[in-house]
Amino acid sequence: MHRIAILLSLLATPAFAADKPFFSLANTDFIVTIGFLVFIGILIYFGVPKMLGGMLDARAETIRGELAEARKLREDAQSVLASFERKQQEVAEQAERIVAQARDEAEGAAETALAELDRTIARRMQAAEDQIASAEAAAVREVRDTATRVAVAAAGDLLSKQMTATRANGLIDAAISTVETKLN
Repeated sequence: MHRIAILLSLLATPAFAADKPFFSLANTDFIVTIGFLVFIGILIYFGVPKMLGGMLDARAETIRGELAEARKLREDAQSVLASFERKQQEVAEQAERIVAQARDEAEGAAETALAELDRTIARRMQAAEDQIASAEAAAVREVRDTATRVAVAAAGDLLSKQMTATRANGLIDAAISTVETKLN
């Protein structure tokens, strides 16, 4: 049916507009039509449509192969993209873990520094309290020493005013005898 449509379309060409009868060898349109039909016949005889069909089939097969390869490349690209996205997510999670660990270490270091500062303050407070106690003890000793000196001086003045020569000689003799008994 397709061939009939082609034949009818060829017959409906301007051949009918010529001034000589169409089926005459004097009509150039008829000669061209016969030449064209002979050319088509030769092409069909030598199998040109089959060769063209085979070439088109081969080209279609090549295109199918290229499409399959393109699909495969697309799938590979998607898997590589998914792999990179997973790696990116892993790197982001690792970065978050590193930041959290650094934050924890910083907090630990701050707590350690605070504890060390507390210990340093306690040591300095203890040292200051020790210095205060030492200064207090020194002041107490100095007051006692001063009080003792004052008491001795007052006692010495009192004794010197109340002491007589005979009494002084008696005290000296008593002290000598006490020393002799303790040394022996």
